[in-house]
Amino acid sequence: MNKGFFRVVSPREFLALLGRFPPLPTETVDLDTAHGRFLARDVVAAEDLPPLSRAAMDGYAVRAADLFGAGEANPAYLDCVMDVAIGSLPEAPLPPGFCARIVTGGMLPDGADAVVMVEHTLDMGAGTVEFRKFAAPGDHVMHRGEDARAGQAALPAGRRLRAQEIGLLAALGVTRIDVRQAPRVAVLSTGDELVPAEAAPPPGCIRDVNTHALSCLLRDFGAVPLPLGLVPDDQASIHDALARAVARSDAVLVSGGSSVGARDFTLASLAALPDSEILAHGVAVSPGKPTILARVGRKPVIGLPGQVASAQVVMTLFGKPLVEHLAGNPQALTRTPFTYPATLARNLASKPGREDHVRVRLEPRPGDIPLAHPVLGRSGLLKTLLDADGLITIEADTEGLEAGTRVEVRPL
Repeated sequence: MNKGFFRVVSPREFLALLGRFPPLPTETVDLDTAHGRFLARDVVAAEDLPPLSRAAMDGYAVRAADLFGAGEANPAYLDCVMDVAIGSLPEAPLPPGFCARIVTGGMLPDGADAVVMVEHTLDMGAGTVEFRKFAAPGDHVMHRGEDARAGQAALPAGRRLRAQEIGLLAALGVTRIDVRQAPRVAVLSTGDELVPAEAAPPPGCIRDVNTHALSCLLRDFGAVPLPLGLVPDDQASIHDALARAVARSDAVLVSGGSSVGARDFTLASLAALPDSEILAHGVAVSPGKPTILARVGRKPVIGLPGQVASAQVVMTLFGKPLVEHLAGNPQALTRTPFTYPATLARNLASKPGREDHVRVRLEPRPGDIPLAHPVLGRSGLLKTLLDADGLITIEADTEGLEAGTRVEVRPL
């Protein structure tokens, strides 16, 4: 056991420490339950998709060379030799100088290399079609194997399965898929001042917010929350609750009891668990500086600040990357988070040596990027979260940002 008290690290170092924990094992699930999971291995296509070239528009299948130079002032004329119904193979190849009527999704006859939209044609009767637009090879055609090639990886390991990926797997006939297990994350809230949300708090007490808010965030991140209730502010109770949480879960979040104080027992309770190691006690960010990272066996435990805004900001910065890393996303700890641009509405001061994450409200501006208005307030106030659209970052080596600075907003 390495207690490692007061080991404050940078945000980059904290993310690197999260990489010490291995991704979860693999399981095979039905396609209908795979949404949001991460692929454990490449999915290799057993067939071409589409299996044959198909029309992407209603119109006429043609040989593009037969319409060279065609236009409104110089239309071309081709005889229609067949109708291609959806769900059936063309009856014959398309001869040069002819066309075939086709609907969206219909299979192109051999010889055809383009489709002309029906809007650019006129049925002249007696089987003759007027074309008022030329065609280039490939126009309005979904080519054989364009979505997936037989024998090649259709989806790589580590890909998150959104509706788009689920659709591709269904089109390939893949109904059972190997994915990483969804992390089961235990949630504990510590503090004698906390009462359940349904209770009427006596003087000096407050309702438990973090259990509910953190559980929602975990679901958003793709984890399975395991809310384990409130824990009194004494070392024996916290120690026992942590031991039970570690035994039941893949990772543990415990809010409260991470700062310096006589009644803060989380750190000591973690250090007393078998095969435990305190990896960090503090991260150079605001809000969230007293955040703890510990290892118990092979499982991560994050000690979050008890203040509601701080806890949710830390979850955005570090909780989401941890969950996605455990769930099998190989880029979770290294990729640049998604942001969108805005212009800072006012001067914003900062203390050098720490990375400040400031909540901002966005004001849309027609024809320009939005204005970002800082939402300032104590980290125990929910209003600063309710009024905010995202976070902007002030780097540790700066003393603030001036009004008019272009900033990147990380959604909350």
